[in-house]
Amino acid sequence: MPPIIRKPMAQSLSRNMLFTISVVIVAFDQLSKAWVRGNLQPGVSTAFVPGLLQLRWVRNTGAAFSLFKDSTVVLGLLSLVVALVVAWWIARSRQQPTWQGLALACLLGGTLGNGIDRWSAGYVTDFLELVPIDFPIFNGADIAINLAVACFVIDALSSPNPPSQR
Repeated sequence: MPPIIRKPMAQSLSRNMLFTISVVIVAFDQLSKAWVRGNLQPGVSTAFVPGLLQLRWVRNTGAAFSLFKDSTVVLGLLSLVVALVVAWWIARSRQQPTWQGLALACLLGGTLGNGIDRWSAGYVTDFLELVPIDFPIFNGADIAINLAVACFVIDALSSPNPPSQR
């Protein structure tokens, strides 16, 4: 049997790759939300993975955990500022360290996904509901933002140099 050759994870990602990842996240997020708005009734639960995940469309005018309810304009502006800063951060260098780059791409995609909702509809379409635990209903953009946080943590913990020395 031939030996298994494992390629190491790339040490950096190009800005084009990061923008591509962001676009894929936004596309998936917006397509899934469009499907939800076209196929589900607001507030009605539909089993998706029985006992684990159900679909229930809610119109969220706040942020995570329903914080800042009815603050669409402020949250829309915050989304815009964060998206612009992250896009600038990605664009300013040709390469980003892998985990930091993935964090930036996920943060940009998630921020734009929810920002598009706020700017176009005045609310964010949330629809993924965990059944076994009492947890806020969320969407693909929210997942991307949480993955960004996880990637930033991994980057910080796996870097041989403190952030000030990078």
